[in-house]
Amino acid sequence: MVQRLRRRGGTSLLLTPNRSLSWRGNLRVWFALLVVSVLIAGGMAWAGAWLILPFAGLELSALAWAIYTTCRECQRCEVLSIDADTLCLERGRQRKLAEWQLPRRDTRIHLVAARHPWTPPRLFLMHRELEIGLAPFLNMDDTRALVGLLERQGIRVEQRQADEGFRF
Repeated sequence: MVQRLRRRGGTSLLLTPNRSLSWRGNLRVWFALLVVSVLIAGGMAWAGAWLILPFAGLELSALAWAIYTTCRECQRCEVLSIDADTLCLERGRQRKLAEWQLPRRDTRIHLVAARHPWTPPRLFLMHRELEIGLAPFLNMDDTRALVGLLERQGIRVEQRQADEGFRF
């Protein structure tokens, strides 16, 4: 998701993955599945198939781990601040984990075409030999919106083809 934040002296873009449910919503789904699984496994165990209980617990544990991991990855966030002279990219989850300050005049965006029509193109901030991946979690529509916003801000966007040696 791309959100444009206006601030004094420039523009900031908040880049986040799309999140269909909040943490609380995911917990509700897990608890609903827990109730259904306990009812089914309990009924089967009462009927004599007690071996289903450890597998039901294993299944619910795996589901809990998958929900937690997905929610944690969806908390990724990037803030791209565009000022008159600099571009600042901040990356993190709950707090800032990395930051890059690049001169706006010499920085450009490389738009690497996707090898498959269903995958979004990859974006890179380029300054001399430095190449920084930009928002790899965005979907195709959000990537197009981000490129449009950057072009309107006067950032050079250069397109290139995917490297032949690169494989998904």
